[in-house]
Amino acid sequence: MKSKTVSPQPGQPISGSPETPLCGLPAEFYCASDYDAGQSTGYLMRQIINSVSQQVTRELEPKGLTNAQWVPMLKLYLGKASTVAELARQCQLDAGSMTRLLDRLEAKGFCRRIRSSDDRRVVNIELTPEGREAAKEIPAVLSRVQNAHLAGFSVEEWQNLKGYLRRILETAHTLQAANEQHDK
Repeated sequence: MKSKTVSPQPGQPISGSPETPLCGLPAEFYCASDYDAGQSTGYLMRQIINSVSQQVTRELEPKGLTNAQWVPMLKLYLGKASTVAELARQCQLDAGSMTRLLDRLEAKGFCRRIRSSDDRRVVNIELTPEGREAAKEIPAVLSRVQNAHLAGFSVEEWQNLKGYLRRILETAHTLQAANEQHDK
């Protein structure tokens, strides 16, 4: 089946029926009458993410880090955030969830929160020496686990896969922007 790609129109909601495909995007890939969730791209991506997460967790548990904890640790280690608010945004967590997560990391001695002397509303966050030591292991674990999941891929296949995933992500961002515009 040949499909044409049509970009969603700004302000057009992401909704559809069998008569009107979502935002004019091709509707030939999936059909309600024979839909198999186990063959959907979302399901397959979720299964891969779950497998990678489980393996990363297995390797980082001896360092005292859970799956939820290594992400903010890595962001701090790489200098992607220096305040609690920045870290929450980077990790896509609400303030309450980030506070609970940081409570656990502080209890383990991996980080410390320091209220800004310039602005009492700002709470800075930094890794302790123990936290830096644990965090420096994370990139090697991530590389090892992801390489294991890509066993048998050529460099060209790996590059193509990343390109396809980026295209899906760009479309997702376009759809999200259209929804946000429609919601205004």
